[in-house]
Amino acid sequence: MLLLMGTFSCQEKPTPTGTNTTKRTSVEILPPHTNYPAAFDGQTRIDAVKTKTPYEVKVIAQNLGKPWGIVELPDTRLLITNKSGDLILMTNTGEKKQVIKGLPKVDSRGQGGLLDIALDPDFVNNNMIYWSFSEPADNGNHTAVAKGRLNMNSSKVEGVKVIFRALPSYNGTLHYGSRLAFDKDGYLYVSTGERSDKVTRALAQKTDNYLGKISRITTEGKAAPGNPFAGKQGYKEELYAYGFRNPQGLAFDAKGQLWEVEFGPQGGDEVNLVKAGANYGWGDVTYGLEYTGDKVGKGLTSKEGTEQPVYYWDPSVSPSGLDFYRGSIEEWKGNMIIGCLSGQHIVRLVIEGNNVVGEERLLERENERFRDILSTSDGHLYSITDSGKLYRISKK
Repeated sequence: MLLLMGTFSCQEKPTPTGTNTTKRTSVEILPPHTNYPAAFDGQTRIDAVKTKTPYEVKVIAQNLGKPWGIVELPDTRLLITNKSGDLILMTNTGEKKQVIKGLPKVDSRGQGGLLDIALDPDFVNNNMIYWSFSEPADNGNHTAVAKGRLNMNSSKVEGVKVIFRALPSYNGTLHYGSRLAFDKDGYLYVSTGERSDKVTRALAQKTDNYLGKISRITTEGKAAPGNPFAGKQGYKEELYAYGFRNPQGLAFDAKGQLWEVEFGPQGGDEVNLVKAGANYGWGDVTYGLEYTGDKVGKGLTSKEGTEQPVYYWDPSVSPSGLDFYRGSIEEWKGNMIIGCLSGQHIVRLVIEGNNVVGEERLLERENERFRDILSTSDGHLYSITDSGKLYRISKK
């Protein structure tokens, strides 16, 4: 399959109630679910942009099951997780090479299974990999992080050890969150969801647990030095930030800033710039509604002590994996690229001064749920889909 250029739709932005009356031409053509006013100009339905550089899109592999996470090895091969529990090692041309064994059992019901994957910052010397998964427990399951040594000769992960568990466990199958990202100091950031149900939603605002959080840990699973809540009573020392719903995107930009994307309820999907110790508001604050159409809580879009999203979508696009582009298409350099599920497209956000100044929708005609995004050292952009495809996007 070969496609040239991207497609996008334009429509004048519906003017929200409130003081923000700037008119824009947005990629979004559907009306919002709410009449909540944005907190600032450009927080939603920013002006559409369109790629001028010719590029090609190829499906280079299919029948990968239910892929969830993708990472590049130093030799340019790709590791791809499958919700079923398999880890696939393949070339960057899409040739399936090996199924890696030795990973622990996963609970693959619903949104669970083998989820994200990351390489140790010293992978070239120690061959260590880290992955997140929904781990079965006596009273349900939870998001867990494990590590092990990748032995490509034996197609096996050796010395497997679970280093982090996002407790409490819960008997459900939704909102595991579960992206992984290493910072420049070699500490691992882990995003975990609040498990969806109202009984667990409240835990996103409580700091004595790991639900609805981003945690910062060492490679041994301990609280990283300098964490914002170290030594504070009532706080888990691994916590870095809290108040998240279902964070399925996590990545550092070129400045070393951590960004997160998450699913809102009905509307209110968010892009957040993550700050140490900050509260991002979920279960108290959102730009979305319950799936019933009712307000979430008191219907608040802001609250003292909580952070505003840098950007949000209403209606939802279901943003999943994200990466910052570092490939060969010059006008995309530094842009945030996000795979979208219900939206069935890839989002390109142009960011200047930590503000979103343009949005483009790519691959809308593919009718695919894009689960994860990877910008690689060879200049390409890769994406995996829920239908089991591996896409490669390259400068023509």
